[in-house]
Amino acid sequence: MRYMENQNDFNPGQPSPQQPDTPQPNAPNPAQPNSQEPKKNVINTIQQLGQTNVPTVETNIHCLSIVGQIEGHVVLPPQNKTTKYEHIIPQIVAAEQNPKIEGILVALNTVGGDVEAGLAIAEMIASMSKPTVTLVLGGGHSIGVPIAVSADRSFIAETATMTIHPIRLSGLVIGVPQTFEYLDKMQDRVVKFVTQHSNITEAKFKELMFTTGELTRDIGTNIIGADAVKYRLIDEVGGLAEAMSALNRMIAEHKRGVKDVMQ
Repeated sequence: MRYMENQNDFNPGQPSPQQPDTPQPNAPNPAQPNSQEPKKNVINTIQQLGQTNVPTVETNIHCLSIVGQIEGHVVLPPQNKTTKYEHIIPQIVAAEQNPKIEGILVALNTVGGDVEAGLAIAEMIASMSKPTVTLVLGGGHSIGVPIAVSADRSFIAETATMTIHPIRLSGLVIGVPQTFEYLDKMQDRVVKFVTQHSNITEAKFKELMFTTGELTRDIGTNIIGADAVKYRLIDEVGGLAEAMSALNRMIAEHKRGVKDVMQ
């Protein structure tokens, strides 16, 4: 009995002819590079680190942005714009180790946040061996003040503001003397750091911190642009051009100093 009427019929006694491989419409072609990969990498970087470097520009300056609320040990609600200290600290370490990075520009627009996380970021910036410049844009409030003064040189935009106020606790607070002592010691850490890394005196900083009648339902002082320079908290009023110019000068001086040491 024959089952094959023509060459397309099925013949159980013979193997079926091999069909030529045709590319599937959705299958990736290994011979062609995937144009979606760079885009995916950029999106992943934004999602994970909150920022991305422009890939087409080679630069010796790393821009570190600290925006929104500084998130510490407690995860903030998803609708809050936050800067996570566990993302910032590895970036600072990587910039310190990268020989191609010669200077750090810290752009600040923050309302403050976790005290210990903010101090940790400030200490990391202050302990870098490479030239650093901070630029306060919009606001550098609360625990953003120590970060703003942590660099070798600090700038503030003419319209930017900085709020100086005492440390507060949120949530359940045990009303015992030990709580006040703990709060007082934490506040001393902030005052000591700010006065050591800026030209403001401790007496003046505490005066601004405990001023009454300046802030609604709170004590403290809100200073704008030139006032921060007048109180010697920030070095200079300026924007991006002034900050970059100062950083480039510091980089050149740092290179000359390294060369002199090597010779």
